[in-house]
Amino acid sequence: MGPGCPKCQFVKKRVKETIEELGMEAEVKEITDIGKIIEYGVMATPAVVIDGSVKSEGRIPTREEVEKWLR
Repeated sequence: MGPGCPKCQFVKKRVKETIEELGMEAEVKEITDIGKIIEYGVMATPAVVIDGSVKSEGRIPTREEVEKWLR
């Protein structure tokens, strides 16, 4: 989630790469609508939401964190 800034794009790329490395199938959506972002209670971007749960906001998560969330 985020406005599409470079940090948001980097997080999206990191999540996609981690999914590929794990050999998983998952849909990655980029949410830029501020109303939807607020609905999740996110106050800082970039944010990562997995299965409706906010995992990270306002920072770039490590590859290890993303892998842990996906398992």
